[in-house]
Amino acid sequence: MEDANVYTQDGTVDLQGRPVLASKTGRWKACSFLLGYEAFERMAFYGIASNLVNYLTTKLHEDTISSVRNVNNWSGAVWITPIAGAYIADSYIGRFWTFTASSLIYVLGMILLTMAVTVKSLRPTCANGVCNKASSLQIAFFYMSLYTIAIGAADQFDNYSLKEKKQKVSFFNWWMFSSFLGALFATLGLVYIQENLGWGLGYGIPTLGLLVSLMVFYIGTPFYRHKVIKSENLAKDLVRVPIAAFKNRKLHCPNDVLELHELDSHYYKSTGKHQVHHTLIFRFLDKAAIKTCSGESPCTVTKVEVAKRVLGLTLIWLVTLIPSTLWAQVNTLFVKQGTTLDRKLGSHFQIPAASLGSFVTLSMLLSVPMYDQYFVPFMRKKTGNPRGITILQRLGIGFVIQIVAIAVASAVEVKRMRVIKEFHIASPKQVVPMSIFWLLPQNSLLGIGDVFNAIGLLEFFYDQSPEEMQSLGTTFFTSGIGLGNFLNSFLVTMVDKITTKGGGKSWIGDNLNDSRLDYYYGFLVVISIVNMGLFLWTASKYVYKSDEIKDFSGGCVEMEAKALDTSPLTIQL
Repeated sequence: MEDANVYTQDGTVDLQGRPVLASKTGRWKACSFLLGYEAFERMAFYGIASNLVNYLTTKLHEDTISSVRNVNNWSGAVWITPIAGAYIADSYIGRFWTFTASSLIYVLGMILLTMAVTVKSLRPTCANGVCNKASSLQIAFFYMSLYTIAIGAADQFDNYSLKEKKQKVSFFNWWMFSSFLGALFATLGLVYIQENLGWGLGYGIPTLGLLVSLMVFYIGTPFYRHKVIKSENLAKDLVRVPIAAFKNRKLHCPNDVLELHELDSHYYKSTGKHQVHHTLIFRFLDKAAIKTCSGESPCTVTKVEVAKRVLGLTLIWLVTLIPSTLWAQVNTLFVKQGTTLDRKLGSHFQIPAASLGSFVTLSMLLSVPMYDQYFVPFMRKKTGNPRGITILQRLGIGFVIQIVAIAVASAVEVKRMRVIKEFHIASPKQVVPMSIFWLLPQNSLLGIGDVFNAIGLLEFFYDQSPEEMQSLGTTFFTSGIGLGNFLNSFLVTMVDKITTKGGGKSWIGDNLNDSRLDYYYGFLVVISIVNMGLFLWTASKYVYKSDEIKDFSGGCVEMEAKALDTSPLTIQL
């Protein structure tokens, strides 16, 4: 039975800097508030993202390429801006106060966006069924609102407790579960409201949802654990290591690790900092820790190992960009593809094309509990790994499912083009006599793939990041999605320019009934297969954090003394 008076062993404190009791803070007690926040916040985000491409084409009257590019660019900005927030959180004011500041910006952006689609002078006008193109001022205000959201756009378990660390394995699954629960409401409910009851109401509801999510988050404040912010500039250390290694490139690296520069272990224990022991990967960086006679202080082995860790994460991150590009199709080309198909359900109801995203969400919501409750325990018995399979194995399975999904999308598009040819369809507004449910397999497969891929990425980058850089490490996940969106924007632009060169027909034209989306999807399949080969090679070279292996081995866990001070605090999200 757990002692009610035992403090957390990882040095976490409350918002006032006082040690916290393990039994009364953190764990699922705190995570329930975080999961509630995530559900409401994701409802707000997907309430915009899932149908934005239709708003740009039907209300702002943008062409297909421009709308896809602008949705990708905005989504990319939303996912990549957390890098700046994470750096500020880890190095200066902590995650709690960084979150508070960014939330105010987020709410402001949502209010401005609701105004942009509601206030008459800020949106294009229509008369007798003919709509004017949006003015420069209207476009500027709309995108200013969007990018304000982009500017504003986890854990509560003790790593030094075996029991809590095993609980954390499930946290990332349920974090994404709650995220997609909010997305499900957005793609089913909000999308219908936007297209049938008005865009102002459709954006006003997620704005209210965001405010509710913040209330839920702050109600849980007494239960959160916070980390003490260290004063050193971590980014500066990351830059210093390769520079020092380059300066010492002509020196012989000693075979004995003890000859490299490192501080006494007592220093790390007394300051509460994490000492990282030497590894054999990226040996060229070890030269940064060589003791020289130049008088310049060399980097410590710990700082070199942190740089190695970040380099290893970067290599894995690079091979996740193409999979993120595949996911970018859900809110862009998949939606546009759906607008051409028969969307009737019964005699009166028409399915909004953007509600296709609910297929992704539903399959994901159904798969997460099955993965967590059945797959993981089954594989745990087979492999002895607490996660069932390694995180990189999980990613690999997800990537393969994604490739299959895009291949299916290409095959369905070939079918659609045959129907178009059979019925002599030429106009972009003509409905192709083919049910929208033909798009169910590709969306469902992406949802199943996300259980392995998206959740695996979040867990991998968080878990494998250096201890003092876990916020920055987590942004590997968000920035990968962001750059994946930017990459898709670049690809659709270049494919359009190349295919229309010399008077040719664009693969992604304004008239999707006279385009070749199947070729573009096929192109994505080819580059994904090449990327899969690179992932397998990179994953085979990757070395996991040694402390994770020791913690899960069932042996003793070393208790480190923590120096509690009045430095800025960071909430453990």
